[in-house]
Order: sequence, then C-alpha cells, then structure tokens
Amino acid sequence: MTRRSVTEHYPDTQPELPPRSRGVIALFEENCTVCMLCARECPDWCIYIDSHKETAPPTAPGGRERSRNVLDRFAIDFSLCMYCGICIEVCPFDALFWSPEFEYAETDIHELTHERDRLRAWMWTVPEPPALDPAAEEPKEIAAARKTADKLAAAERAAAEQPAAGQPVRPEPSEPAVRPERPGRPEREGDA
Repeated sequence: MTRRSVTEHYPDTQPELPPRSRGVIALFEENCTVCMLCARECPDWCIYIDSHKETAPPTAPGGRERSRNVLDRFAIDFSLCMYCGICIEVCPFDALFWSPEFEYAETDIHELTHERDRLRAWMWTVPEPPALDPAAEEPKEIAAARKTADKLAAAERAAAEQPAAGQPVRPEPSEPAVRPERPGRPEREGDA
C-alpha cells in the first residue's frame, strides 16, 4: 500500500513467475494407460480421448493373450478449459503435468484444441518436482520397499554364512572325532 504500483511491460519484459506456476497442461504419453479418468472427471468436458484395444500374444507357453488400450488421440480444448487441475490430480499414472508456459494465444479459436503432439511438446517446459524436505518423514511406500529390501539382504547374508545344503558338516581339525557311547550296548574290540 505504501509502494507505487509498477506496470509490467509485457511482452517486452517477461514476468517473473513462481517456479511451479500453472500455465498449460502437458502430456507424458508413455505413462497414459487410457483409463479415461481425466476425461470423466473434467467438469468442462474439454478432454477428448480415442483409443483401441490390441491383443498381445502370451509371453509363456500355455499363457493367455493380454489386451491393452492403445492411445489414438488425446486432445485438450483450452478454449473450454478452466485450468482447475482436476485432470492432473486424478491421473493415477502421472501422465499429465502443469507447465509454466502461458504464451499459446491463437487468432482462431479452433487452434486452441491441442492434440497429443503439441501436448507432448509442452513436457520439455515442465520443471523438476521440488526436493523433499530433509526433516520430513520418509514416504510409506519408500519405507515399505526399504524394509523388504533389508529383509532380503539379511536372508541372503544368512544363506551365504550357512554351509550349502546336502554337504556333511565336518568337525574342525582341532577337535578329535569321538564316537558317543550308546547306553546298554557292550563295548567290543574294534569299536573305537
């Protein structure tokens, strides 16, 4: 309130945006499984997805064929989008991200429908996620994975320390081999 307002001279000078600002939605196509959650949850119905199913032969003899969805078209109509971010939040496979780019104005409203090639190009502008707080507790997924890895390592160490199965355990050379006496059996010559 005590400072004078300063007008930004955009586009001559670029604005200084926060590193994780919301500009345009980018698509990481390799992670998309065509689950359609983003299109179903979008309140504006501005996401268009087309796909088809392909069957893959069994990987092992006697196995069954697997079918998977293949992405044919993924488009977002930014003339309808209200930039709420619901599609990004509901994506279970991290295929959609916020990009800080905001300069994609068009003279024709039909060109605001970005197909998957253009959405993929926005991925290069997505910043790295922020580093984890060193004082924060470890995520449960990582803790569970580390606990399992520690158990496997301990089991491998224990298996390496024990002699191989099926091999007789020989006494140490410093210990004399002594046959235990059986009660009720008389000693004979030659038994020793």
